[in-house]
Amino acid sequence: MLNTTIAALLGGPEMILIAVGVLLLFGGKKIPELMRGLGKGIKEFKNGQDGVDEQEVKKEAKPVSTI
Repeated sequence: MLNTTIAALLGGPEMILIAVGVLLLFGGKKIPELMRGLGKGIKEFKNGQDGVDEQEVKKEAKPVSTI
């Protein structure tokens, strides 16, 4: 719901103004490096989420031996 609210508040001119501001702030050469780092971070986060789920499933699937 928050995403649709933000999308409704930001139109074309606002998005262009934000893009120009980011370009002026970081420069043209730095933006691809920032996006590459952001992509790697998101990928690691998703892999981390998947790893936690797999570990929990393995713990539940292990048979418990009784003495």
